[in-house]
Amino acid sequence: MQAEIPELKGVMEIAALAAGRAIMAVHKAGTDVHYKPDSSPVTEADEEAERVILEALARHFPKIPVVAEEAVAAGRIPDISGDLFFLVDPLDGTKEFVAGRNEFTVNIALVRDGVPIAGIVYAPALAAGFIAVDKRAERFTVAPDERTIAGRQDIGCRGRGAALTAVASRSHDTPETARFLDDHGIDACTAIGSSLKFCLVAEGLADVYPRFSRTMEWDTAAGDAVLRAAGGETRTLDGRPLVYGKRRQRHDSDFANPNFIASGAGWSATAAGATK
Repeated sequence: MQAEIPELKGVMEIAALAAGRAIMAVHKAGTDVHYKPDSSPVTEADEEAERVILEALARHFPKIPVVAEEAVAAGRIPDISGDLFFLVDPLDGTKEFVAGRNEFTVNIALVRDGVPIAGIVYAPALAAGFIAVDKRAERFTVAPDERTIAGRQDIGCRGRGAALTAVASRSHDTPETARFLDDHGIDACTAIGSSLKFCLVAEGLADVYPRFSRTMEWDTAAGDAVLRAAGGETRTLDGRPLVYGKRRQRHDSDFANPNFIASGAGWSATAAGATK
C-alpha cells in the first residue's frame, strides 16, 4: 500500500492531528450541542474537524472518494463504485466529548474492496493514537505542540490466555453484551468510549470487543484497520469478516454495521458469535 500511495501515512497523521487541534480548541472554549435526525449529538468540533480532514484528503488524494459522517448526514454521498474510498469520523465519541471525558477520537480509514487496509485513530485529549499502514500497527504519542509525533511503538494482539478480558461501549451497553460475557466466562470488562476499544484489543490489553448495538462504518473502519494489522479480526455473528461500503441494505440504512465481535489472536470469533 505504501508503495502505491507513498504519502498515505504522513497525510493521515497530519490530517488527524490538525483535526485534533480543531477539536481541542472547541473543547476548551465550550460548544453548543445540536442533534441530527437520528437523535445523535453533533457539535462545532465535529463539523470543523471534518472540514479539516476533507480538505487534506482532497488536496493529496483528489481521485479517492471520501465517505464522511457529517457529509452523509447532510445528504452528500460520493460514488464509491471503485475499489478505494476513505471513511471518516471526525469526532468519534461525541457523547464522551460533551460529557467532558477524554475518550473521543479522530478516525480516518482507507478501504479497498470492502476491507479496511489503513487507518488512524487519534485521541487528542490523551495526546496518543494508533495507526496501521502496510499491515503494521503502531501506537504513537504526540508532542505538546500537538503537531508532531513524539514516539512510536509497534503493537500486536496477545495470545488467548486462561483469563479473558473484554472491552465494551460506555454509552451503548446492552443485555446482549452482558449475556455474551457470561456465556464466555469473562469477568473483566472495561467500558470505554469511541474506537479506542478496537485499539485496546490491538495492543494486547484486552481479548475481545463484542458489539451488540448499532454502529456505522465510519465508527469502526479505522479501529478495525488497526486491529487487523495487529493480528486481530472483526467478524459478524455468523462468522464472516465485517465488510465496508454497504449500500442499499434491505434491513438498514447505507453504511450501517450489523452486530460484530472484534477479537485478538487465539480467539474464535465464529464460536464467539454463537451466543445464547
